Amino acid sequence: MATDKPAGAALQDTVDETASGSSKEKVASSNDQYSGGLKENASVDRANDVSAPPAYNGVEAPAPSIAHEDGAEINYHTLEWWQAGIIMIAETVSLGILSLPAVLATLGLAPGIVLIVFLSVMSWYSGLVLGEFRRAYPWVQSFGDAGEVLGRSIGMGRFFQEFMGWAQTTFQIFVMGSHLLTWVICLNNLSDNRTTCSIIWAVVGVFVFWVLNTPRTLKCATYMSFLSFFSIFTAVMMTVIDVAVERPIGSASIDVSRQLGFTSAFLAATNIAIAFSGHSCFFSVMSEFKKPEDWPKALALLQVCDTTLYLVASVVIYVYGGPDVPSPALTAAGSGKVRKAIWGIAIPTIVIAGVIYGHVAAKYIFLRLFGGTKHVAHRTRVGTAAWLAVTVGIWVIAFVIAESIPIFNNLLGLVAALFVSWFSYGFPGILWLYMHSGEWFAGAKKTAMFAMSVALFVVGLVLCALGLWSSGEAIAQGGAAEPWSSHRRELKGKQHLSGRMIDHQSITDEPRQGCAASGPFHKRLWLKSGRPILAPSSFEFRAVLPVL
Repeated sequence: MATDKPAGAALQDTVDETASGSSKEKVASSNDQYSGGLKENASVDRANDVSAPPAYNGVEAPAPSIAHEDGAEINYHTLEWWQAGIIMIAETVSLGILSLPAVLATLGLAPGIVLIVFLSVMSWYSGLVLGEFRRAYPWVQSFGDAGEVLGRSIGMGRFFQEFMGWAQTTFQIFVMGSHLLTWVICLNNLSDNRTTCSIIWAVVGVFVFWVLNTPRTLKCATYMSFLSFFSIFTAVMMTVIDVAVERPIGSASIDVSRQLGFTSAFLAATNIAIAFSGHSCFFSVMSEFKKPEDWPKALALLQVCDTTLYLVASVVIYVYGGPDVPSPALTAAGSGKVRKAIWGIAIPTIVIAGVIYGHVAAKYIFLRLFGGTKHVAHRTRVGTAAWLAVTVGIWVIAFVIAESIPIFNNLLGLVAALFVSWFSYGFPGILWLYMHSGEWFAGAKKTAMFAMSVALFVVGLVLCALGLWSSGEAIAQGGAAEPWSSHRRELKGKQHLSGRMIDHQSITDEPRQGCAASGPFHKRLWLKSGRPILAPSSFEFRAVLPVL
C-alpha cells in the first residue's frame, strides 16, 4: 500500500513489455512499479518542489495517472469532454432541481433567481480552479491528494491526505445512503401493494446499485448518464407541463420578494448552493480525461445545462404552482396517475447519480489499497475480486447507516455542512490562494481572481458554520425513529418542510401494513389534500436533497 505519496503520484504509466525496442531495464522498471515502487520522473520532482510557486513548477510531462493507454488491459483515459460533461450533469443535477421551486416560494421570485445565477457563477469558478490545480499537479485524483499537496508545505501532508480523502469518501457514502432512501420513497409511491415492506425495496436497491457499479472506469457511466439526463429532463418537463395546464396547487399568486427570518432564508440559500455542488467527484472525472486540457469545455457544458434547467423548472413550477408548491416538485402534478408516471421516469436519475458517487468512493478506496501495483492497470483475479468487494461493501455500509442511525437525515445534513461547503466552495478558494501565493495583486485579472477566491472561502465558511449550527439544533430538537423498527416516530408540534413551517395536523401517516422493519426508510407522509410529500425528521434533509 503506497502511502508516502498521493495515490496518483504512486501510479506510474505502465510499460508494454512486448512493444518494439523494449529493453530489459524497462521491463524491470515496469515490474517494480507493479509491486508498488515509486519511480520518480523529472516532472514530478519539479512539482514536488514546494519552494517554487506551485502554479509555475514547469510540469511538462503527461499526467502520471492510473494507467497508460498502451500496454494495459484497463484503459482509464477514455473520456471525451462531452462525455465527462454528461456524467457531471447526471451527478450534479439529479434530484436537486426538484427542491428549487419551493426555494423560490420561500425567498420570492427575484431573490431566488439572483441567488441561482450568483451561486452558479461561484460554482463555475471553483470548478475552473480545481482544473487549474490538477494541471499544476497532474497526479491529483481526489481531494485527499490535493490536501496532501497543500499540507506538505507545512509538514502535514500525510495528515491532510488522510483527512481530506476519507472525508470525501465518508460524504459520498452518506449521499449513497440518501439515494437508497429516495429509491425506496420512489417505489413506495409507485407500488399499490401496501404489504411490501420498505426494507425489501432497500435490499433490492443495494443489489441494483452494486451491479451498475461493477465497471472499473467511468466510460460505462457515460451511457447511463445519457439515460439519467433524459430521465430527469423528461420528468421535470412533464411536471412543468402538468402544472401549467392543471394549476393543481391552491392559489397561483406569487411573491416577487419576501421578508423572512434568518433561518428560513439561510436554508433556502443552502438548497441552491448544494444544488451546484458536485465538486467532490470532479478530480476523479478529470483523471479519466483523454485530453485533460478539455476540462473547461466539460465544465461549461455542465454549468450551462444545470443553470438553464434550474431556472426554467423552478420559475415555471413556482409561477403556476403558487406559494404552496411542494418539494420535491415531482409531487406538484395534479393527477395521481401523472405523479406515478413522473416518479417512474425519474428512477434512472435516482439510480445513476448514486452509482457515480459509488464509483468515485470505491475508486479512492481501491487506490489506497492497491495503488502502484499491477492490480490497478490489469484485470487480475485479486484486483477484480477486490473491486467487487469494495463496491458491494460501500453499498452495504450506505444501507446500514441509513437504516440503523435513527437521526440519519439530520446526520446527513451535518455531513453536508461539514464537507460540501468546503469541497465545492471554501477549499477551491484556498487552492487558488496557495497556487498564486505572492502574486495575488499582479495585475487586474489576478486581483479579480483573488477577490473571487476570497469570496469562495467566505461562502464555504458561512455554509459550514451556519449549517453545523442548524444541523445541531435539529438533532437536539428533533425526535429519532427506532432503527430497524416497524414503529414510526410521531411528528411533534411543527416540522420544517421545504424551508417552511408545516403544522403536524395538516399531515397524516400512511403506514404500510405488514412492514416488520421500516426505520428511517419508511417515511412517507401525506398532506390531507392527498398529495404525498417526503417527510424527514427536520428541514435538514431538504437542504441536502439537491446533492442527490
